[in-house]
Amino acid sequence: MRVVIQRVAKASVHVDSELISSIGMGLLVLVGIESADQLEDLEWISKKLLQLRIFNDDWGKMNFCLEDVQGELLVVSQFTLHAQSKKGNRPSYIRAARPEIAIPLYENFLSILSESIGKRLSSGSFGADMKVTLINDGPVTILLDSQNKDLF
Repeated sequence: MRVVIQRVAKASVHVDSELISSIGMGLLVLVGIESADQLEDLEWISKKLLQLRIFNDDWGKMNFCLEDVQGELLVVSQFTLHAQSKKGNRPSYIRAARPEIAIPLYENFLSILSESIGKRLSSGSFGADMKVTLINDGPVTILLDSQNKDLF
């Protein structure tokens, strides 16, 4: 599982020109699910992203996590995070999980996060052509990959 975490002042998702989700200050999480992903990957990523101290304290130091600042969470599926572009100019998405595997894992990931933060979270629409708008705060962007924990 690979995620891109962006600290945002606000973010929203539109599908077919209709607003389906929006948040204020918090985290926008783009999620790519790989065929090899298991429950352990979801749990590791969930715990790690919720504990990341990437929000500023009163002195401008990144000392607070999402819960500390009572931030919101918007999770959007994005299979292109597993693009392989080593050969040629057209990326290959062979490592991205097929929908029959990815959808249940994505929904489980949303449940784990929602339960962990103790409230409902916002999300995109799996497989839809989404327009994601955000105001990146900082900017702060963090990458996590459960298959390559040492890289990030």
